[in-house]
Amino acid sequence: MLADVTRDISTLMRQEVALAKAEIKEEAVKSGKAAGMLGGAGYAAHITVLFLSFALWWGLASAIDHIGWAAFIVAVLWGIAAAVLAVVGKGKLKQVHAPDRTIATVKEIPDALKPSTS
Repeated sequence: MLADVTRDISTLMRQEVALAKAEIKEEAVKSGKAAGMLGGAGYAAHITVLFLSFALWWGLASAIDHIGWAAFIVAVLWGIAAAVLAVVGKGKLKQVHAPDRTIATVKEIPDALKPSTS
């Protein structure tokens, strides 16, 4: 009877691993497509911001009648934006922690279910 239980647990574990692999593969494909679309959106947003910066530069150059100072003003604005984003991003990064609950539950797996090292 113990052999049957051991075999059943082994079969169950293999089936669970196979199911997890299939689900992860399916979700990875969806994630890859979504990441590609987000990458394309990011590129389009970058080009939009670039051309809006050129338009601001041109508008400032005609308003203050000096192209160099207009470029400098636009560059300073982007420098401020970069500094703010860096500070906020650094703060958010400090909020990232290890998956403590998962680590704790994995440690609770009975030793009988763990594969032997010998």
